[in-house]
Amino acid sequence: MNTRLFRRTALACATAAVLPLALAACSDGGSKSSDAAGATPSAARTSATSDGMNSGTTSNEPFGPACSTVPKEGAGSFTGMAKDPVATAASNNPALSTLVAAVKKAGLVDTLNNAQNITVFAPTNDAFAKIPKADLDKVLNDKEQLTKILTYHVVGEKLTPGQLGNGTFSTLEKGELTTAASGTAYTVNDSAKIVCGNVPTANATVYIVDTVLMPKS
Repeated sequence: MNTRLFRRTALACATAAVLPLALAACSDGGSKSSDAAGATPSAARTSATSDGMNSGTTSNEPFGPACSTVPKEGAGSFTGMAKDPVATAASNNPALSTLVAAVKKAGLVDTLNNAQNITVFAPTNDAFAKIPKADLDKVLNDKEQLTKILTYHVVGEKLTPGQLGNGTFSTLEKGELTTAASGTAYTVNDSAKIVCGNVPTANATVYIVDTVLMPKS
């Protein structure tokens, strides 16, 4: 290549550096390094792998109105809970103290903490408060019934928001629960609302719900 031609080529490539659509023309062998429509590879991957693509949310982050009440720092924050197994993580969330007490009464702490890749639908304290006190006290003092109810809230696989759009899932209690989405609102068994979902822990994904789920008798 003569000196004049080399200078012209160098100038063309320098100009292309500020023109994204022309950048590929100066790459080795003229190959294209960007994805379709000039999107960067990382942007294309983000769009293609969104868990909630077919349902109400397209984010991999926790979602829902109650998520705003989660502490920003410490063991009870999203970052903190992601480091602990699910029963331990729940114990650091004040809104789940009744659930944690029930899990301890049923002797399920180790079971939940040692399980791998599970989904837990976790009722808030307010969810338990919907149950008449006499009925709740009776359940809390009946280990067999309490275990049945608590294990009904656990699915033996990690569920993404996209899977909750319209699904039926087997629980550890051997029953089934159903989920549905309408826009950004998610329900379980047509009654319980997910108020903070897609919360990661070390071994589980947690969806916090506003109603205790009851298995069929």
